[in-house]
Amino acid sequence: MRIGVLTGGGDCPGLNAVIRAVVKTAVTDYGMEVWGVKDGYRGLVEEELIPLGIEQVAGILPKGGTILGTSNRDSPFRYGIKVNGQYVYSDQSDKVLHVIDQYKLEALIVIGGDGTLTIGQKLSEKGVNVIGVPKTIDNDLSATDVTFGFDTAVTTAVEAIDKLHTTAESHHRVMIVEVMGRDAGWIALHAGLAGGADVILIPEIPFTIEAACKKIAERNERGRHFSIIVAAEGAVPLGGTPVTSGVNEGNIYNPLKLGGIGKFVQEKIVELSGHETRVTVLGHLQRGGSPTPFDRILATRYGTAAVRALARGEKVSMVCLRGQDVTTVPLIEAIKQLKQVPPQGDLVKTAKSMGISFGEPQES
Repeated sequence: MRIGVLTGGGDCPGLNAVIRAVVKTAVTDYGMEVWGVKDGYRGLVEEELIPLGIEQVAGILPKGGTILGTSNRDSPFRYGIKVNGQYVYSDQSDKVLHVIDQYKLEALIVIGGDGTLTIGQKLSEKGVNVIGVPKTIDNDLSATDVTFGFDTAVTTAVEAIDKLHTTAESHHRVMIVEVMGRDAGWIALHAGLAGGADVILIPEIPFTIEAACKKIAERNERGRHFSIIVAAEGAVPLGGTPVTSGVNEGNIYNPLKLGGIGKFVQEKIVELSGHETRVTVLGHLQRGGSPTPFDRILATRYGTAAVRALARGEKVSMVCLRGQDVTTVPLIEAIKQLKQVPPQGDLVKTAKSMGISFGEPQES
C-alpha cells in the first residue's frame, strides 16, 4: 500500500511526532510506502512530494513545526495565485486527483484542524480515501476530547503568566496576557485557571470593562494592588464584535486577522479606573517550541492509529481521543461543529469558585 501524508493549517507542536509515527508504523508494521506532501494541499497542486522512510523521520520527535511545511492559504477547491498583486482563484481539485493517481496513492493522512479536515472531506467526496488527524492548539474540534498541540500551547501561556505575576506585583500593575483562541476560549480558560488569573475573557462569555474593573478594585481593597487578566484573541465585549487587526490576505480559513483585544481592554481599564496597565501578546509563541510529553504521546498515538485504520480498511474517518482510548469517527462528524467552552460547564464553575471573574455584566 502507498499512502501520502500532509500537514495543513497553522503549525503546532507535535506535528513531527505524528509524521514520525505514521512513517514508522506504516513501514515497520505493514510494509507500506509513505510519501510526504510539502506545504499542505499546495504540494498536491504543485506536485511537490517526497518519499519518507525511517531515516527521514529520525530525531524529529521533540522538534516543533513540521518537516513537511504547512499552509493555511491553499485549498485546491479555491487555489489562489497572485497575478499583478491580486489573488486569482480557481478550482484545482482535478489536478490533485491527477497527482494522487500519478503517485498511486491509495489514501491520504491529513493532519490539521477544521479547515484542513473540511477540505479532506471534500476530496473524499471525489473518491479520495482520507484519514484525518486532529490538530489545533485551540482544542476546538468537537469529535475528540483533546487535540495535540493544545497542551503545549497552554504550558507556554502558563509559563508567561507565572513570569508576569512577579513583575505585576512588583510594580502594582494590571497585566493583560492576550492568548490565541479565535472562536473558542480553551487556551485562555486552562491557562488562566492554571496560572492563577484574576479575570479571564473568552469568546463564549461576552464581557464588560466595568465588571473587570470591579474585580481589580476588589483586589485593591484587599491590599492586592495588581491583577492578571488573560484574554482570548476572540473575546467579545458585550454588544460588540471581536477586535481585528487587518485581513489575512489569501487565507482561506480565517480571512480576518484577530488581534488587539489586549490593547482594547488596556485602554478601557486606564480610561475607567486609571490603573497602570500593560499588555503582553503571546501570539505565535504558543505555536512554537518542543511539544510537551503529553502532546508527544498523544500525537504518536494518533499517527499509529491513523495507519492502523487504513490497514483494517477504514475509509474517510478521523482518529480521536475518547476518554482514555484512541478510536475513530466518520470525518464528516469531526467537522460538523466547533467545540466551544460551555459557559455553565465545570471548568468555568471551578474558575468562579476560585474567585476568577469572566467580566459578565452581573458582576459589575
